[in-house]
Amino acid sequence: MVEGLRDTGYQFNTAVADVVDNSIAAEASFVDIDLKMDFRGHVTLSIYDDGIGMDRDGLINAMKYGSKARPSAASLGKFGLGLKTASTAFCRKLVVISRNSPDGPLIRATWDLDHVKDTNKWELIIDTPTVQQRDAFDNCIPSHSGTLVIWEKVDRLLKSYSKQIGAPAKKALGKFSDDLRDHLGTVYQRFLDSTDSRAKHLRMRLDGKDILPWDPFAATESQVVSEDETEVELPTGSKATFKMKAYVLPRKEEFSTEEAAKNARISNANQGIYIYRENRLIHGPDWLRMFSKEPHVSLLRVEFTFDHRLDEAFQIDIKKSQIILNESLYDHVLDFLTPPRRAAEEAYRKGTKAKTAQASKTAHDSSNRNITSKEGAINQPTVHSVDGSKNEAQIINKQGPVTLKLKITTASKPQEVHVQPVASIDDGLLWEPCLIDGHCGVRINTGHPYYHKVYLPNIAEGVTVQGMDALLWGMSVAELNCVSNSTKSTFVELRYEVSRNLRKLVEDLPDPQTSE
Repeated sequence: MVEGLRDTGYQFNTAVADVVDNSIAAEASFVDIDLKMDFRGHVTLSIYDDGIGMDRDGLINAMKYGSKARPSAASLGKFGLGLKTASTAFCRKLVVISRNSPDGPLIRATWDLDHVKDTNKWELIIDTPTVQQRDAFDNCIPSHSGTLVIWEKVDRLLKSYSKQIGAPAKKALGKFSDDLRDHLGTVYQRFLDSTDSRAKHLRMRLDGKDILPWDPFAATESQVVSEDETEVELPTGSKATFKMKAYVLPRKEEFSTEEAAKNARISNANQGIYIYRENRLIHGPDWLRMFSKEPHVSLLRVEFTFDHRLDEAFQIDIKKSQIILNESLYDHVLDFLTPPRRAAEEAYRKGTKAKTAQASKTAHDSSNRNITSKEGAINQPTVHSVDGSKNEAQIINKQGPVTLKLKITTASKPQEVHVQPVASIDDGLLWEPCLIDGHCGVRINTGHPYYHKVYLPNIAEGVTVQGMDALLWGMSVAELNCVSNSTKSTFVELRYEVSRNLRKLVEDLPDPQTSE
């Protein structure tokens, strides 16, 4: 069983945070974490706190699997399993040293999984710390109650490295440390931010450097677009509330400073709902399976806050790392998200349109020059008459004379007489035939997702853009060459279907970095 309980699904960052939860539950004001590797490649994790500490009986209770709950139901600890299961998910030896008064004795308790395996007994080792451990404790938490948690025989952190003493393993350990710093700064943001009155202030340090809070909502820069406070009736008949607040972040160029924009970490990965239990982030960001993460809502982040009274209603798991909504709550959250998503889409598209318009200004110049040089060799219809006021033209092609509703336009700059980028086209079409200063041309919709995700990334590659422009221009000329009164609607439907299919096909393609 003790081996099986190692496999409860903890990630490293989640496991460390579960131990820190116990420090906060013990009223700590300072937590010091040290992740190191010795010259033999052995990794050790130490977590000190200056909380109320434990006497011998308290320590034995804390080391029990399924220990008695803390007096406060609001404790960040919940099932009495986190310290043990989180720790042994990565180490085979868990050491906890504690004292409950500044001058009290240090008591040590150890779960050594190899000892349990050899003796086939649930035998918790109770003894006194080594001189080195006592010195380390007093150096970090002098003249104070507190607790030290040590992970020894760490066998699962760098298990993919055959040589754990080599440079690659050391580099990987540094990456674990960096990721842990970011994780703790996000999870405990309300505790680490001394200006946030929602939680008791806590100082936290990792490898000698203070962990700084990260506010995912960039509250001083963002716009709150929706707020909601919902009351839920509990099985006992009492009631509790959860709160939601939706923020739309500025586009990168709209932040007050470059540093603020960088600190906001705008990306698809960071959009979604951030769920807080007792002011500690337990899940997210994601959309709770309501939506997939899409670029057009990358500026939307939603704060979802509740307290311990709703644990059962939200089905909080042993790792306190997920939330499950029943059908009525799911529908309520879904309805709440609709207006904020629209606001985020509008903010995103506003910036995208401006960047796309700028990028497309000269993107098609080479195409126009290339088509102009070969225009005489291309079979094209004869333009018989043009009525610009009605956007109507009569042409003569292989099928004979035909009158078409056709966009009649003029070049916005010299030589732009074949390919013309425009901000939008009716019905969301990607392209449509047109006449530009009497020449057969094509209008290309820069607002279409295909343009945004396929054209823009290739603008620097002039040949690629020329090839795509040549295809759309060639299709437009072919339509004008072959259309008749009886097939006009068929060609329109063809463009509509192709444009719609392309919109679907590029949904999952990444957005281009238009700022570069």
